[in-house]
Amino acid sequence: MIKSRVFGASALAVAALSPMPLAAQSYLETPPQTRPRLVVTTDPELDDANSMLRYLLYANDVDTVGLVYASSAVHWSGDDKGTLFNHPDREYSHGGAVKCPCTSYRWPKGELHIDRAVDAYAKVYGNLRQHDRAYPSPDQLRAVIRWGNVDFEGDITHDTAGSDLIRSLLLDDVATPVYLLAWGGESTIARALKSIEEQYKDTPQWPAIRAKVIAKAVIVPSGHQDDSFQAYIKPVWPQIRYLEYADGVPLGYGAQAQVSEEDSAYFSAAWTKANVLERGPMGAMYRVWGDGRQMVPDDKFDFFGISGRSAEQLKADGYTVWTPLQEKGSFISEGDTPTFLNFVRNGLQGFHDATAGGWAGHRMTKADAERMEKLFAMFMQNPAAVRLTRHASDPFVGAAQNDFAARLLWTTTPAYAGANHAPVVTLASPQMVEAKRGQTIKLVAEASDPDGQHVTMHWRRWAAADDYAGSVKLQHADQPTATLTVPRNAKTGQTFQILAEVTDSGTPALTGYAKVVVRVRD
Repeated sequence: MIKSRVFGASALAVAALSPMPLAAQSYLETPPQTRPRLVVTTDPELDDANSMLRYLLYANDVDTVGLVYASSAVHWSGDDKGTLFNHPDREYSHGGAVKCPCTSYRWPKGELHIDRAVDAYAKVYGNLRQHDRAYPSPDQLRAVIRWGNVDFEGDITHDTAGSDLIRSLLLDDVATPVYLLAWGGESTIARALKSIEEQYKDTPQWPAIRAKVIAKAVIVPSGHQDDSFQAYIKPVWPQIRYLEYADGVPLGYGAQAQVSEEDSAYFSAAWTKANVLERGPMGAMYRVWGDGRQMVPDDKFDFFGISGRSAEQLKADGYTVWTPLQEKGSFISEGDTPTFLNFVRNGLQGFHDATAGGWAGHRMTKADAERMEKLFAMFMQNPAAVRLTRHASDPFVGAAQNDFAARLLWTTTPAYAGANHAPVVTLASPQMVEAKRGQTIKLVAEASDPDGQHVTMHWRRWAAADDYAGSVKLQHADQPTATLTVPRNAKTGQTFQILAEVTDSGTPALTGYAKVVVRVRD
């Protein structure tokens, strides 16, 4: 989605493109203080399994209404009829040589990564509830697990339990959006939409049903991992919103090469061992480099669990080494975690239209989208040719990783007082401000810490998320009350994203936020 230049413009643009009844327009935003409704569709790759563990640790921040097994271009189960593949030109047939048993491509029988994660969650649920009563019960989560369209990549030929669930959510009368997280391909989501189209297109209800679905459905993709978007969703449902972000906390394959040298410590074997692997049943499930595991036996693209071998030795054994090797025990990937990081209740309100984003990054611009599409296309053609660039130090990296570590610590800590909890920041000045060039704005925030920890406050501009290229003057940035002077060369309609960051003195140190959005007016 192209980033809005006006508050709420992306939501309003949907209504303008396809006039809809007022009742349908009411579905466009999740109301304040309401947990957003999320459906996760996920394929069985190791990064999905890792992301699922982190997701469940944040299940108190969202309303999970679906956990759906789905396929992707490189993970599908086959139809048990001996059919080799749905698309013969994919990775598994490069060079004309089939590189897998394509009747069950990279999805072994019994691979139930959602169920396994929820089972581990069940073991620690009692402890998690001591830290937040909003955590859903394991039975609540199990009740929304479904199988989607997993036979082949991009297959939307038939309804499934997963597509039926999504369809029912899009047609219900709950007046909030349904955020459809696509960690794999989008075929199950596409099938739900197609089923709605097939039932209502030639009926008098179709205009109202179509408007309602467009208003409610928000797809949050982890890349387009099959052809469902291009083949069906884009041509038939072009107005459905896509919530995509850029420049967030790197958590995909090769994250160590993208963060700064300082931030790379959060992906090291030492940090991962102390803060993840040794933290109870959920931490023990987490995949790391050289852990001896493999998604599918003898999968020549999955060399992550192998230790003590060089890239050349792995290649000699037939492996396709498509990302640099890392130290044993270190971070591999949580490539799908960014789809939900902006739903975390940390004060950034990252998924709302006017607030630009959060830990998962800022709302993607057209240029960002084109760059990422090109990178993904290059990756699909030749994964080893893709080179990642190292970012400057980013305060979101440490904050997000420390928060993850704290929640894992909750799973092993039966008393609230035995663990740290993030401070809360409250604005005492408006969140949305319109100001003239040269005007000085007062920014006021108050902080509280649930554990009584000492806190430090810092105001900073999140320059990557706004659209002014120059510098912005912030006075008293380390005080609860700061001031901002709008540059005289700023243009009408440009915005500044100003964050109040409050960090406590606990272990690990945790950060809470408030956000002020300043828009320039005449």
